[in-house]
Amino acid sequence: MARRCWWVAFLAALVSLIPGSAERTARAEGDWEITSESDAALQRGLDWLARNQGRDGNWDSNDLGLVGMGTLAFLAAGNLPGRGQHGEAVQRSLDFVVSRAQKSGKLNIADAQRDMYNHGLATFVLGQAQGMTSLQDQRLNTVLSRALRLIADTQCEDGGWDYRAKRQPNGHDLSLAVMQAKALRSAMDCGFDVSPEVVDQAIRSVREHYSPRNVSRSAPESEQRKAPGQFTYTKGGGSGTIAMAACGVVCLQEFGQYDDWRIEKNMTVIGESIRALQKPRGRDGTMPFDAYTLYYVGQALYQTGGNDWEEHYPKLRDHLVATQVVNAGSPTEHGCWNDRGVGGGGRVGGKPGQLYATAVACFILAIPNRYLPILQEGRIESLRK
Repeated sequence: MARRCWWVAFLAALVSLIPGSAERTARAEGDWEITSESDAALQRGLDWLARNQGRDGNWDSNDLGLVGMGTLAFLAAGNLPGRGQHGEAVQRSLDFVVSRAQKSGKLNIADAQRDMYNHGLATFVLGQAQGMTSLQDQRLNTVLSRALRLIADTQCEDGGWDYRAKRQPNGHDLSLAVMQAKALRSAMDCGFDVSPEVVDQAIRSVREHYSPRNVSRSAPESEQRKAPGQFTYTKGGGSGTIAMAACGVVCLQEFGQYDDWRIEKNMTVIGESIRALQKPRGRDGTMPFDAYTLYYVGQALYQTGGNDWEEHYPKLRDHLVATQVVNAGSPTEHGCWNDRGVGGGGRVGGKPGQLYATAVACFILAIPNRYLPILQEGRIESLRK
């Protein structure tokens, strides 16, 4: 049974008493975080998600990770299961995910190659849902306990994770580690126990994905600190994308490594990419980055805070506001975004892509409300190195 933090229960009780809580912006630090335009865009996006959800609550998708993202968008705006403007939509999507949890704890009913993507993301979202409910949900407790056990049991010997839910000598890449990092931290914030060994091994693995420029990866840290660098997809110094830079930052933050010198290096890379963004060209649903990248870039900015957040968040927010599809005559289009970034990319097409992109955009626009437990978390000193 999870041990609830008193402040999480207190927040949930407050939110549940606020009619239309998704429309409130009182939790923002200032007017610069939320504008009337961004609040209106968020509401249009949530309305699109609600209209297009479907009776089963899964948006015609069997990817529990994508369904979880739809749930996360509603939660981030202050909706709770059965409560709030979109409370019924939250309940339906949660029921879809929970009812399809396997006895092993695995949260994936799609291709086995998507095991740990869907599992990590769905586990994270269920943890957030549990943290926002004022009363314990035994179903969520049971599913979360099994899901966390599976994450620990499938951790590879090098501290990473593979696409498939099985333990192997070596994990595959950083994109899998960040999914599990968020799931583990989400659960810890709700009072679930997570083995320090799992965290220690994961931290070591994440750091091995960092590659300095013009300096050998085997050079002493004192030398690597002097050079620019960033996190890469694989440990061998592979693709150094903006997504991987953000994923590495998020991993270290979730694992309590707040002062790791690699964070600043990667935030420099992320900041440069945001400053270089082209201006929006119209309401075609194009995002500043593809949905996957934007999801982690937004979190990296928020978690590091300070100048990074204050300078760059408004640019992402205003871009989303300017490009959201607005066509009141088309309920399947009005209020959505597409999984396509300014520079291209995008991993999901069709209606699932609209679900993914719209859910991510709503999550980014809702971050300043700080309703999600993961956005209120303090430092976990026991995890610091």
